[in-house]
Amino acid sequence: LKFVSNILLPKYGWEHKCAGKQYSKTEKSFRQTISAVSRSDRGFGIIIDRKEKKVIVSFDYKYVSDKHVDWLKKIEKHELSPQPYWGFDDIFHKAGTKLLNCFYIIVDTKTENGEEYFLYETIMKLSKFSLKKFVDAIESGSILIDFDARTGHNHGTKFRVRNGKIPDLYEEVEKI
Repeated sequence: LKFVSNILLPKYGWEHKCAGKQYSKTEKSFRQTISAVSRSDRGFGIIIDRKEKKVIVSFDYKYVSDKHVDWLKKIEKHELSPQPYWGFDDIFHKAGTKLLNCFYIIVDTKTENGEEYFLYETIMKLSKFSLKKFVDAIESGSILIDFDARTGHNHGTKFRVRNGKIPDLYEEVEKI
């Protein structure tokens, strides 16, 4: 449906910082990171609905920062309608194709005389990606959702796992 570029950006986007300079005067931006534990400074957040098995994008104007008061005057001040969401099963299918089983490597780096060196500290074999653990991680704030769109280009929506939290998404973690 291209929900971000077709609905969120036109209705809730704000003037891009390079509008009228690098881009057209009408260039809008909808770039932010949202979570289930707090609202963004523009009032967006995540709600986990375990009964309906949905990760829901939510908006509440009461959480909009004072620095965005001009933007707030231009938008609708009610919950998103239609309200975007991801079904748990859809998330599991998509994430599972990329993360079903993998290796997680913790590396230290240093540069000497212009050459970069790597020290492999820990290697883990991660097996049995868990939908429950993935949803729990979203709910706890270990997974964030990034929107990165502007009028002229949509870089997509991403689920971003906080540093060091990927092993928490698996049933089996084996140090090698």
